[in-house]
Amino acid sequence: MGSRVLIAGLGPGAVEAVPAGLVRELGRVDRVYVRTARHPVIPWLSSQGIRFESFDRYYEEQETFEEVYRRITDTVIREAGHAVVAYLVPGHPLVAEEASRMILARAREVGLAVRVLPAMSFLDALFAALNLDPTEGVLVADALEPDRIVPVTAAGVVLTQVHNRMVAGELKIRLMAYYPDAHPVWVVRAAGVPDLEKIEEVPLYALDRLDWLDHLTSVYVPPASGDAQNASLARLVGIMAVLRGANGCPWDRAQTHQSIGRYLIEETYEVLDAIEQQDMHSLCEELGDLLLQIVFHAQIAKEHGHFDIGDVVRTVCDKMVFRHPHVFGHTEVRDADEVLTNWERLKLKEKEGSGKSCLAGIPRSLPSLLRADRVQGKAARIGFDWPDFRGAWAKLEEELAELREVLDQDNPERVREELGDLLFAAVNVARLLGVDAEEALRLTVDKFTRRFALVEEKYRLSRSDKVSLAEMDEWWEAAKKLENS
Repeated sequence: MGSRVLIAGLGPGAVEAVPAGLVRELGRVDRVYVRTARHPVIPWLSSQGIRFESFDRYYEEQETFEEVYRRITDTVIREAGHAVVAYLVPGHPLVAEEASRMILARAREVGLAVRVLPAMSFLDALFAALNLDPTEGVLVADALEPDRIVPVTAAGVVLTQVHNRMVAGELKIRLMAYYPDAHPVWVVRAAGVPDLEKIEEVPLYALDRLDWLDHLTSVYVPPASGDAQNASLARLVGIMAVLRGANGCPWDRAQTHQSIGRYLIEETYEVLDAIEQQDMHSLCEELGDLLLQIVFHAQIAKEHGHFDIGDVVRTVCDKMVFRHPHVFGHTEVRDADEVLTNWERLKLKEKEGSGKSCLAGIPRSLPSLLRADRVQGKAARIGFDWPDFRGAWAKLEEELAELREVLDQDNPERVREELGDLLFAAVNVARLLGVDAEEALRLTVDKFTRRFALVEEKYRLSRSDKVSLAEMDEWWEAAKKLENS
């Protein structure tokens, strides 16, 4: 036949779709390999007297798909050195077939002649099953490589090789960074194969709940609606990529993680202020500004080859599933307190071998009262805590006495240390009483600010250059009565 290697497709699964003359072509080769024997036409192929060897065992023996494809390539090229070899794959031999591409590349390197015998692709069958016109725009991607999936939400997306629920789960997490959780998707098994074809529409969040997924399953994601496209994270990611691009905004292009770090803090406090004011319109806007900062950092990281927004979403999704075994697993909990205790234990398990303390993840940049509360809370969740506020109250009194003692000494460093201990103890009392120390102090500062404004007003009205402390104290008490009334 002239060629040393024949790469041929078996079609999507129906015997009628097997390329005409394939059996005749196989009769001219010395050895026949099939990538997988898990294909509906394999029994028919055997009935035609074709003897073949399957590479299915490679999938069990190798740890990654890349290793499987490399081993298939090595075998085919090695055997083609002394025999005429046929390599058969499901569908079209060049559609979603990485090993075929690797065999072609290796054959060119070593000077082996290769012939490709095309066949009907599973895509043809899928387009027919869903009545799709691919000229309207379709992106095809491999579900086994979720990190490389970057959907264009204005076009349809076909995801191949959705072999099982685990693959579907990883795919779902990736897609939910670009589409609404309830975006409809079509799941298609064995398109074009009589008696095996199955089609079901499900919301994206339920993609991994189907129990009939197998090696012949693909997923079609329809284009997002105009509103969904405008509201998708992908649009924001795209806007940021343009702003940081060659023809983007000079200011955005000049920024680094360090230069925009303070904006992340500012936007966080603006979110908290909107919550305090119970202003839902502002809260929506401020959450958007905060999300922008996250996307900004992710874009910078992507440009330096560290990670992208998809990695951010996938990491937090994996973390939430792992830390909620009472929801996604079989662990049982009694109440919210036990949930928090389990949460900290799971975080400790995540850090096993890292040499890091469970307190290492608390940012030093947090306001001190808030950081103290977080430190005490984390220590408490692994058992290092007072039984109730009484023990913390006794500690507060002890620290107050120690502060009084050092005030009589000429030692500013000791005063600072003991005052810090007193404040830390006060936070502990607040925590055990169920009071947020940071919020309590913020409310007190707000209260002082309001009352002092009235004192200032009295001062201005007095038109005096000097007012006694006693007089200002009277104004302060009047402000307290006015506010309380």
